[in-house]
Amino acid sequence: MKTKFQQIVKWCKAQIKSITPGNSALKGAAWGLLLVTGLLWLVFAIRVTANLSDGWVLLLFLGFVLIAILAAYLTRWLLLQLGDFHKVYQRALFIALPLLILMSFEWMIPVFLALMASLLGAALWVLKNTGFRQLSPRKKGVTLLGLAIGLGGFIAAGIGYSRTGFEVDPIINAATSVTTPVPSLIAPSPAEKGPYTVKTLTYGSGNDRHRPEFGSEVDLTTETVNGVPFIDDWDGFGGWWREKYWGFDSSALPLNARVWYPEGEGPFPLALIVHGNHGMQDYSDVGYAYLGELLASKGIILASVDENFINGSWSNIFGGLDEENDARGWLLLEHLRQFHEWNTTEGHRFHQQIDTANIALIGHSRGGEAVAHAAMFNTLPYYPDDAAISFDYNYAIQSIVAIAPVDGQYKPGDTRTTFDNVDYFVIHGAQDADVTSFMGSQQYERVTFNDSLYYFKSGLYVYGANHGQFNTSWGNNDTGNPFTGMLNLKQLLSAEDQRTIAEVYIGAFLDITLQNKTEYMPLFLDPRKGADWLPETIYLSQFEDSNLSVVANFDEDFDVSTITQPEGNVTTENLTVWKEQEIQLKWQKKGSRALFVGWDYDFEEKEDTMESVPDSVIASYTISLPPVAIDSTAALVFSMAESKEDANPKTSGKWVTNDENGDEDEDDEEEEDAEEDAEEEEEDEATEEEEKEEDKDEPKEPIDLTIQLKDSLGQQIAFPLSRFSPLQRTLEVVINKTGFITNEKASEKVYQTFYFPFEQLRETHPNFDFTRITTLRFVFDKNEKGVISIDNLGFMKPL
Repeated sequence: MKTKFQQIVKWCKAQIKSITPGNSALKGAAWGLLLVTGLLWLVFAIRVTANLSDGWVLLLFLGFVLIAILAAYLTRWLLLQLGDFHKVYQRALFIALPLLILMSFEWMIPVFLALMASLLGAALWVLKNTGFRQLSPRKKGVTLLGLAIGLGGFIAAGIGYSRTGFEVDPIINAATSVTTPVPSLIAPSPAEKGPYTVKTLTYGSGNDRHRPEFGSEVDLTTETVNGVPFIDDWDGFGGWWREKYWGFDSSALPLNARVWYPEGEGPFPLALIVHGNHGMQDYSDVGYAYLGELLASKGIILASVDENFINGSWSNIFGGLDEENDARGWLLLEHLRQFHEWNTTEGHRFHQQIDTANIALIGHSRGGEAVAHAAMFNTLPYYPDDAAISFDYNYAIQSIVAIAPVDGQYKPGDTRTTFDNVDYFVIHGAQDADVTSFMGSQQYERVTFNDSLYYFKSGLYVYGANHGQFNTSWGNNDTGNPFTGMLNLKQLLSAEDQRTIAEVYIGAFLDITLQNKTEYMPLFLDPRKGADWLPETIYLSQFEDSNLSVVANFDEDFDVSTITQPEGNVTTENLTVWKEQEIQLKWQKKGSRALFVGWDYDFEEKEDTMESVPDSVIASYTISLPPVAIDSTAALVFSMAESKEDANPKTSGKWVTNDENGDEDEDDEEEEDAEEDAEEEEEDEATEEEEKEEDKDEPKEPIDLTIQLKDSLGQQIAFPLSRFSPLQRTLEVVINKTGFITNEKASEKVYQTFYFPFEQLRETHPNFDFTRITTLRFVFDKNEKGVISIDNLGFMKPL
């Protein structure tokens, strides 16, 4: 028996040996891997160098190669336990993998390329050095298989790379699924050019080494400013290179900008726009000319501020600027100081041309955070991180626009920036591959209104918009990786459409806040009002103004049965989820709490519908309001989003299996019943999986529900959420093409404001007393199951 077993083992070893790659194959695999990696690395290095226009970058990439080689030899030395496995291939693998990872920023693509390059190189080397005829039949098969897999893998990868992207599951646009059309605003498009002739100029230090428009050809010369208190880590090699490139350090920062201004009698409102973090040698301030041309034609001066000198650099790997967004915001205020000086200087081009009572700040990416810092610094007497530095700005900043902003890169006093009594608008794209989380919604929560004037804030989330296409010089590549084909761009809006959205909304926002053209206000509450102007896509809009009388914002305490207004309380029926908790975004917490409620009617048959659900089990959430008079001309408003959590969490985990004493029930009959139930459950799950497979291409219907109101006389009215719009299902996006392999879909809770004016409700309920509403009830009678989140519920004056 033992002999027989040894014979089997010997035979198995012989079979394995017969197909084991020999020295020739492994040497070919090594050279194939190194050749493919070397070619890709060369293209990568050349394209990055060309983008930055900096020959030093080539030396940096050469340094990476040398580091990879040294690391490979070191790793080889550390992994001697691999024994006699081919040393050349080991070195090749340890050199190639780090470089491939650096090129792709993930693990899947490097592993795939290494495997395909190894198979192809091995097969070709064997065919060249051994010859096909000299191979044994089995090795012929293995060689051909390796050749086919390696070559086929590269062909497939090439096809996948060359494609724009892949289709995602279809999504129903809830806002346009309503049967009653929403009338568009009767007004010219805010993106339509105005009557003014547009002129341009530049101002700056006059000493710029790289751009004559801020150097020898500058139109207006400005003095430098000392940014030392606001900038950390302008030192070491990174600081040396930054100073060598720009010709100055943080003690002499220039005030550079491109200006578009209307020709004619002023004064004109002033807006500054500032870019975000990008390669400092790939200048970003040029990318907002489309907004400059539009706004200046409408009678608004726009200056695109140059802050490229504090942007990222390849030299940052040796140490770079840290948390510099306070400097970005402070620089904007210094630019405003300069405009105010020009406005009072007789004979100057801008003398009395600037309406200093109407100023706006616009920022993109890190610039979108910086404009919030500027709004806060503007009203402070001292720099919050060092009171030895006095502030004396107090300019009339009326409005702030944040385009795909970050939040918390700089934290004043180690907390988040707040400001009040300034209009705020933030826009973000669902396909953003740089700032992948809607971080501007955090700042949105921290903008407050507390004086007697009218203010509003609005957030817009756009399906199909990315990070870079708001800036013409950034484009559709949000990652900075020159291998753009790794991104899934299939769902991306065209650059023209994305910039049209920016023109419409930013144009309308500044028309309202700087020029009092209030006819555009409804656009910020309902994007359908601008359907004649906007590209077709999904828009989620959130709105709040200083007229809002809050009933419940769920931030007041931890008692879920109370609301923000004193004397109000909550009751529920048949909910499977009921809680109030912090809103979690993809990256961070939003900074506010909201209500989460869920229901699940557990349809047993595919044919079951909501009509078959008894009224006694219908879920509801009811708010009893305190006896406070409500304006009869008001509107009911609240923000809502879908939450993708389990609608019936109590069917698993700690809620199941044990009795009240924590002991397992040992009754035989109950065990049998449990086994039968388990079998039925397995069958149900199998059927459910089959149904999911059949319906996987069917988009989910939007969420609808019924809203009921009762007045002090006991009269009731009811209307569906879809009277305004059904609730949009959570938007899921695939940023990288590998996401289609891993089924990695990005999503987060994005709130939408719902708006129900009493004037419209009164048309069908003329006798209802809207001034004495005693209860507000949400009834979940339209969908089988779901979880929703509600926030900022209250009453506001109609727009």
